[in-house]
Amino acid sequence: MLPDTLPRPAPITNDEYHARRQALMSRLPADSAVLLPGASLVTRSRDSEYPFRQNSDFHYLTGFPEPEALLVLLPGREAGECVLFCLDRDPALEAWTGIRQGAEGAVREHGVDQAYENAERDERLVALLDGRHTLYLPLDDGEALALAESLRGELARRARRGAVAPSALADVSAHLHEQRLVKSAAELALLRHAGEISARAHRRAMRTARPGLTEYQLQAELEHEFHWQGSSAPAYASIVGGGANACVLHYVENRAPLREGELVLIDAGAEFDLYAGDITRTFPVDGRFDEAQRALYEVVLAAQERAIEAVRPGATLAEVHDGVVHDLTAGLIRLGLLEGEVQARIDDGSYKRFYLHSTSHWLGLDVHDVGGYRRQGEPRSLVPGMVLTVEPGLYLPDDPDIPEAFRGIGIRIEDDVAVTAEGHEVFTATVPKRVADIEALMIKK
Repeated sequence: MLPDTLPRPAPITNDEYHARRQALMSRLPADSAVLLPGASLVTRSRDSEYPFRQNSDFHYLTGFPEPEALLVLLPGREAGECVLFCLDRDPALEAWTGIRQGAEGAVREHGVDQAYENAERDERLVALLDGRHTLYLPLDDGEALALAESLRGELARRARRGAVAPSALADVSAHLHEQRLVKSAAELALLRHAGEISARAHRRAMRTARPGLTEYQLQAELEHEFHWQGSSAPAYASIVGGGANACVLHYVENRAPLREGELVLIDAGAEFDLYAGDITRTFPVDGRFDEAQRALYEVVLAAQERAIEAVRPGATLAEVHDGVVHDLTAGLIRLGLLEGEVQARIDDGSYKRFYLHSTSHWLGLDVHDVGGYRRQGEPRSLVPGMVLTVEPGLYLPDDPDIPEAFRGIGIRIEDDVAVTAEGHEVFTATVPKRVADIEALMIKK
């Protein structure tokens, strides 16, 4: 019997993309312009490319899915504030690579004011930017910078004919990334869906795991479920680390055998309509935690559950992290892995040997999503619509001063959490994480 498929959430509407562009332009001076390139195809080997994935900022403002596109925003322009440049229609090439939308399709399907094919781009850009004072673009994008400087140079050369070149370049990313931080209802639905696809994949991996399989075979189970449910790709390179491999935070080789008596850590999430899921679970390969594994796991789980409860409007990620550090440090002392008082071990940083990373990051179109973590030097307060991960962990090296039962154990537990007006919503709660629930699911496989 084939597994069921989840109903797809509604896509982002053209009205919402239009509202996003308007919101961005409202932050900018009236005599400015925005230049925002889309992503390009990237060669994998010779004449084959990596699967295309649109630039997140460009997608956020347009939803346009093709490479080599350029968005131009022109606040106050009577003929249309939003102009898109895209690949030329080419029937001969389209027979090999698929139908392109072209300028007419961009206007019809994506609601931009005007669109032109790239063959017309350079000359039309000069006319569009004539008289604009400041060009906003991603200043860390060398291609965008080169285009902006070329256009400024061409307009300067036409100064005798009355052309006025932009006099300043400014970074659009700060404005755009602040806007992306708080998600709309439609974005939350897509993130919820990406979380549920990811959750199904993790449950499938738990049911499949057994000694004698390899890490890559569990990865195959995960990613099969991603694609079965309509995900275009993993949101990031899937991590499947058995035994001591779990102590490598970004372990992606996924080639080792899974052994009886060891734990396996899986950090993997599906991408759906470019929105990311991000889940980590750690569980026994053979379905049963031993005493030491259980003791260490319960420390991480208790810290994670208390951290999730702390997510609410007005809280800060710094407060959430500080609570996790306290709970993990106290647990390490209880298990004899650290000595002394909790605050003393926090103050001297002893816990960092076993807990190397922060507790949370933003989640959205990027798995480590954009948006500042501080405002005016202080940790920013959470507001409804923000989405974040909560992911404490403990990683015990295979060192002689570590009690033998704990050596080479890595544990991380991660969920995707949205801030709501009432507190929070966990998008990934359907993956078991309590010891009894994990063991019960694995016994049923």
